[in-house]
Amino acid sequence: MEHRPRASWSTATSATLRCLTGCAIGEILGVVIGTALGWHNAPTLILAIALAFFFGYALTLRGLRRAGLDWRRAIRLALAADTLSILVMEIVDNTVMPAVPGAMDAALTTTLFWGALLGSLAVAFVVTTPINKWLIGRGRGHAVVHNYHHRLTGMLPTLREMPDSSRGASWPAERMS
Repeated sequence: MEHRPRASWSTATSATLRCLTGCAIGEILGVVIGTALGWHNAPTLILAIALAFFFGYALTLRGLRRAGLDWRRAIRLALAADTLSILVMEIVDNTVMPAVPGAMDAALTTTLFWGALLGSLAVAFVVTTPINKWLIGRGRGHAVVHNYHHRLTGMLPTLREMPDSSRGASWPAERMS
């Protein structure tokens, strides 16, 4: 019988927050860079979206690499885990922000700009969380990296879990198998 992670709202929220963090970093950097270079809206949005995907994947890759996966396997898992989540988040974010009158032309120093950006990311979070819950419940999306994240959080042994040197196996090898 295949084990699927529990699809709780807490798990979905955690997965979506991780995704939102990468997306927000990319979105903000993209908009700041595009604005600083004097770009029009279209190239600025393209850069922001590209950076959102980059940072979204990068945060997942960091965790997978720390869990001991090689680059090829980590990249494949990050793509499988995050693509739909980031895609939905970016579609929503880049639909809501331009819909706010004047937001795309507002200066980076205005409340209008930051309010619209934060509002669009909040709406994207609300829309993406149930999608992540649905994916996790079917063993997809963030569920494919769930086991690796728990390897990291469970890496510190208790005294009972310390290896018996007479067995000849080291603790990390036992924990990671």
